[in-house]
Amino acid sequence: MKTVFIEAKHKGIVKLTSSIISKLPKKVGLVSTIQFLHNLPSIKRQLTKEYKTAIIGGQIIGCNFSKAAKIKNKVDCFLFIGTGEFHPLGLAFDINKPIFILNPISLTLTKISKDEVEAYKKRRKGAYLKFLTAKNIGILVTTKQGQSQLNNAIALKNKLKDKSVYLFLTDTLDINQLENFPFIDAWVNTACPRIIEDKVGIINLEEIK
Repeated sequence: MKTVFIEAKHKGIVKLTSSIISKLPKKVGLVSTIQFLHNLPSIKRQLTKEYKTAIIGGQIIGCNFSKAAKIKNKVDCFLFIGTGEFHPLGLAFDINKPIFILNPISLTLTKISKDEVEAYKKRRKGAYLKFLTAKNIGILVTTKQGQSQLNNAIALKNKLKDKSVYLFLTDTLDINQLENFPFIDAWVNTACPRIIEDKVGIINLEEIK
């Protein structure tokens, strides 16, 4: 089945105040979601006028921060233009830089705290230790285009010879359904890596590698 992606762009103007700009470090990396991506050149000009160095990273999505990673060594922080914390939290976990969030609707500036990042890292370490000691492993595999890693899941199953490993194949994953398999000691996710944030005790395939 063919999929058509239609961009929904924000039509408003994002104007930074001097107060907001003064709270940012000298070198700023600019990232956003598709809704506000076209605003980044204007924001760069506004920062430059206030003697900041702004570098456009580009679009980030929930599981891919490669555009930000390419410029991380050139900036002191990242400024995410958008609403909510889903994307900037993922960026904070993936890249060791201060992450600021500018809500383009309310024009408020917030920052991801170190406590949030450390708490996430502790959860990831706990999930990994649980995986190491588990006897029964469930590997989650999706059939969704662009996310399916069935071959990698099978390869992992063949490597874990000291454990009992079961493959769970699905289209749309409902995390709550995992409770129907209480014999599974730990879960390995091969689909969208952000799924792990919905349930404690799931580790991503990349974390094992």
